[in-house]
Amino acid sequence: MLSNVEALFASTSSDSTVHIWEASFPSQTGGDFKLSLLQDISVGSRAMAALSLSELPGNAADWILAMGGLDNKVHLYVGDRNRKFQHVCELKGHQDWIRGLDFSIPTAGKEGKQIFVASSSQDRAIRIWKISCRSALCDNREEAKGMQSISLKAFIEGPQFKSGTSIWQVSLESLLVGHEDWVYSVKWQPPLKISIDDDSDHWVQPQSILSASMDKTMMIWRPESKTGIWVNEVTVGELSHSALGFYGGLWGPKGDSILAHGYGGSFHLWKNIGMSSEQWQPQLVPSGHSGAVVDLGWAKSNQFILSASHDQTTRIFAPWERKKDVDTEISWHEIARPQVHGHDINAITIIKGEGNHRYVSGADEKVARVFEAPLSFLQTLQYTAWGNLGKEVENKEDIQILGANMSALGLSQKPIYVHASKSVSTTSTVTEGGAEGMETFPDAVPIVLTEPPPEENLAWNTLWPESHKLYGHGNELFAMCCDHAGKIIATACKAQSANVAEIWLWQVGSWRVVGRLHSHALTVTEVKFSCDDRFLLSVSRDRHFSVFQLETNGNDDVKHKLIAKQEAHKRIIWACSWSTRSHMFATGSRDRTVKIWNVTENEERGTCVNQSSLLPQFSSSVTALSWSPQNDFREDILAVGMENGLIEIWKIEPVLRNLADDGGPFVSVKASRMLQLDVYLCHVATVHRLVWKETSKNDKAISINNSSSSAVLQLASCGADHTVRIFNVVLY
Repeated sequence: MLSNVEALFASTSSDSTVHIWEASFPSQTGGDFKLSLLQDISVGSRAMAALSLSELPGNAADWILAMGGLDNKVHLYVGDRNRKFQHVCELKGHQDWIRGLDFSIPTAGKEGKQIFVASSSQDRAIRIWKISCRSALCDNREEAKGMQSISLKAFIEGPQFKSGTSIWQVSLESLLVGHEDWVYSVKWQPPLKISIDDDSDHWVQPQSILSASMDKTMMIWRPESKTGIWVNEVTVGELSHSALGFYGGLWGPKGDSILAHGYGGSFHLWKNIGMSSEQWQPQLVPSGHSGAVVDLGWAKSNQFILSASHDQTTRIFAPWERKKDVDTEISWHEIARPQVHGHDINAITIIKGEGNHRYVSGADEKVARVFEAPLSFLQTLQYTAWGNLGKEVENKEDIQILGANMSALGLSQKPIYVHASKSVSTTSTVTEGGAEGMETFPDAVPIVLTEPPPEENLAWNTLWPESHKLYGHGNELFAMCCDHAGKIIATACKAQSANVAEIWLWQVGSWRVVGRLHSHALTVTEVKFSCDDRFLLSVSRDRHFSVFQLETNGNDDVKHKLIAKQEAHKRIIWACSWSTRSHMFATGSRDRTVKIWNVTENEERGTCVNQSSLLPQFSSSVTALSWSPQNDFREDILAVGMENGLIEIWKIEPVLRNLADDGGPFVSVKASRMLQLDVYLCHVATVHRLVWKETSKNDKAISINNSSSSAVLQLASCGADHTVRIFNVVLY
């Protein structure tokens, strides 16, 4: 900071340029923010990957800029806001690309004013450089010998440069070797404020450096009190196989906590909770997907939300009660990561009906995979805020699978049985039997969570076992759903022809194919069962929707009949949803329209589908629809999600009329927009899925300001902005 309202900073780019910027902040509320480019520095053909900017000691007007990158050198530039930064020297020593640079605050040493800069590299080493002030250049050997005898810390003399009237000497202070992979980040501990007397405070630079590496560890380095040699005093990190290392690390403001971020976008936090000695423990941090979230669903008992993403994982979020001072607050946390896959996951469906929690997922492969909740997860659910909602459907005595372990290829997840886990120590993860031993004694250690888990447990110890694989589709799976009785699964894959664009019906339990539905010519984008499971609705890229009538006989065989196929929209149909009170459904398309349709049954005319209403054109492509569950509100509620991230809530009121030709019933619709969610609450990219959950005023996780409301609904959404959002909708 140049002052309270002015700041100087630098930025680097892959175009081999470094820009120096000056930012002017408004001195009062409502003022203008100004950003101006002071200098454009060209660094040649090899780009800079790391920058650090600091004041030179003794003169607040002089600034020093360190940059390092693909040429394996640290380059020093000196300048100020009034004159250009000039290249003064380069520091050699690293054998690979430089990834991190950081200046300490200026200090006063035995040799006068000095400042340190730490550099980290892909050569797995960290170098600490000391920049100290000299009164004049060394003109003779005797003076050079005298300078060498001043301190052992300056045992390697580096280049000298001039700034203003001062001469500065650069020397290698220390070489830190300990990491086993690229060191991506290096940071000095934040300075501490020490009160000298009642009138003045003094800032002191702690001799402590934090480094983060791709070897999945962070290290804290400090010099020994007697020898002054820098050593690694603290090592923390994630040892699971699912992590690919740390891309960066930061200190907390007080120096008692450290934060790392990993390859998959995850945060890792440790806090020093020790009193007399250091004791760094993992802490709870926000977590979520690192890729577009494409599908989600509420559990059949409404205890949690399951989401799927192109980051190749499925994740479970649930509300958790946590004590804060004397009050109890409820917040949502990720409590499990059932599937960590090797392909992008495109669709999931939760199996309804009796029995254990199960779901089916489809990814960029031709196989659908069935997963079942292990015993450790069922026991963890009891500690969540809604843990009592599903006890009647959990028969834990029959479940002998404690958790799951990832296979070597990262595709299948093998079960860990209860009796097998008791036969080995929980601290033993791998035997000496090679690959065969790893199957018998897996690495994962499933545990019952009594509080929201940190990333270390989520990444490896909360997997669900895979129970079945469903083979049959010829391309990557794209859409799927389960009927309300939990007996039939419908799946569809990406398709370029009518032969491939068929919908497969699978029987839950036996997992045999009980139907193959042909209608569409291109990819089926979404499939949905009606509220009574009599009809199956599908929409496609071919701009058509299809309605199939399903009948199940006593042998659990499914008979299907195509009763309607219409070109409903002018462009791709992305979404569809059934009403929960009648055979009415909605379709949404890229043509920015939503149409309401009604299925009518007549003895003379048979079963037919008629358009009941056309909603006014929306501001963007419609990509998600969800009809509200049954509630005390007289009208139906339809949630509409769009490509621009916005979400609107519409009121749908059926009106019964008569057909002119045969006098049969015809349902038209009065539709009106109830509200548009605040743009700051909505997604910033495409809304991929909307799902309602019915709630009540007694739910502890919902806060209702107006007790006169007749119904409270929760709406879950997911989108291409990598987020899952939950909204409380109060109906009056």
